[in-house]
Amino acid sequence: MNASDLIQTVLIYALPVLFAITVHEAAHGYAARHFGDQTAAMMGRITLNPLKHIDPIGTIVMPLLLYFSTSGAFLFGYAKPVPVNFGNLRHPKRDMIWVALAGPASNFVQAIAWAVLLVILAVAGTQERFFIEMARAGILVNLVMWAFNLFPLPPLDGGRILVGLLPTRAALLLSRVEPFGFFIVLALVLLGIVGSLWLRPLMDMGYTVIDWIITPLLALLR
Repeated sequence: MNASDLIQTVLIYALPVLFAITVHEAAHGYAARHFGDQTAAMMGRITLNPLKHIDPIGTIVMPLLLYFSTSGAFLFGYAKPVPVNFGNLRHPKRDMIWVALAGPASNFVQAIAWAVLLVILAVAGTQERFFIEMARAGILVNLVMWAFNLFPLPPLDGGRILVGLLPTRAALLLSRVEPFGFFIVLALVLLGIVGSLWLRPLMDMGYTVIDWIITPLLALLR
């Protein structure tokens, strides 16, 4: 990839990625506040300002290093987690599920919004490749975040959802994995297990659901 193509790719993905991580983290904070925990609100993390959620290493340095070292074949990163004190929730075990689910749910809603934008661009007869590719990138980025964060291992959202759903004894055992969970997930990603057995099937399902939603809209607009 030459410098011009690289710059264009970065510009295409920049806005979808910023929206994806910002809304995802803000959604966690908003849900936590709704269910009784004010920690994120007091720290100013319930905001759509991306600077509040960007982690210099996880959001910028790591993805760029992986992108260049693998020629774009592998990309991984993370945002600064919104602080949540689950003990402050009115019903900690139950409400933890909704707080954790808020982030991935926000990504799926954004994927639908980008798909609707893609339909509008198509109906309007827009030929500008940049905007079309940005809408496609928005769908892809948000579906990846939605599917990846639902992986059922703490500290990912799916792991916290599973902790909230399991009986107390099993939930405590699973929660003890959290300090090592990131490294376990990263190893599973590098081995291709997460991609082949989790991401691809879930993303295929996500694309199917979005297709069901936008097909009637496309027919109506035409």
